[in-house]
Amino acid sequence: MTVCEAVAQAVGQLRAAGIQGAQRDARALTAFALGVAPSQIILLGPEAFDAVSAQRLTAALARRLQREPVSKIIGWRQFWGREFHISTAVLDPRPETETLIVEALKRPAHRVLDLGTGSGILAITLMAEWPATQALATDISPAALAVAGQNATRLGGADRIQFLQSVWLDAVEGSFDLIVANPPYITAEEMVALEPDVRDFDPHVALSPGGDGLDAYRAIFAAAPAHLEPQGRLIVEIGHRQAEAVFQLLELAGFTPLGFHRDLAGRDRVVSACHG
Repeated sequence: MTVCEAVAQAVGQLRAAGIQGAQRDARALTAFALGVAPSQIILLGPEAFDAVSAQRLTAALARRLQREPVSKIIGWRQFWGREFHISTAVLDPRPETETLIVEALKRPAHRVLDLGTGSGILAITLMAEWPATQALATDISPAALAVAGQNATRLGGADRIQFLQSVWLDAVEGSFDLIVANPPYITAEEMVALEPDVRDFDPHVALSPGGDGLDAYRAIFAAAPAHLEPQGRLIVEIGHRQAEAVFQLLELAGFTPLGFHRDLAGRDRVVSACHG
């Protein structure tokens, strides 16, 4: 069997199971089995698919057929042009979260606080874009902090990022001119309808606070003013139906919303604000 034939068989299995993006997933998993980049699959197409790689692909396909995301199987996800290590301990980074980076980069910051850092995508990306900036990245999960630390060591910025276990700002000291967060915001009702790729493989604590999905915003907005420098900004990701509710919570906490920002799909995805 050739590499091309292995990909074709994998596509057939995935399509038969009703998995969207079967061609893309088959190429990624075949590349993972071979230990090469997905871009090399076309070049390797006529070559023989060895037995060891075939076993690895069979095992990877079995996991994908159980709806485990490809990123969790291969162990990394691309974000802002970098490959971040991920695991079951952290949220699988989504492309729409890059909307937050776009907004943050509009004004340089010297001290950044990243709340609920997960795999570290926000803090590490901002440190790469701002070489003189310092950051504090918090998470409730020690396992998530370990993943973020590994990414910082591998991708750069570890010498400028401090990692801290904390429930939002509870253990945070000091002030910052930028606070960023991608908190859990899925409602309890929405959790039931989530695709199994998300519901069964991302940590629930990173997906939903339960109830109306707004509890994390309430906690962050209440505590953030004490840690924001004058003219400092707060930028958070939101659910695309939450703009009005988050706007109201910001005003109640004394913030002035600076704007809502849409992702590439045209949905409200990020809100930025200042206090006072």
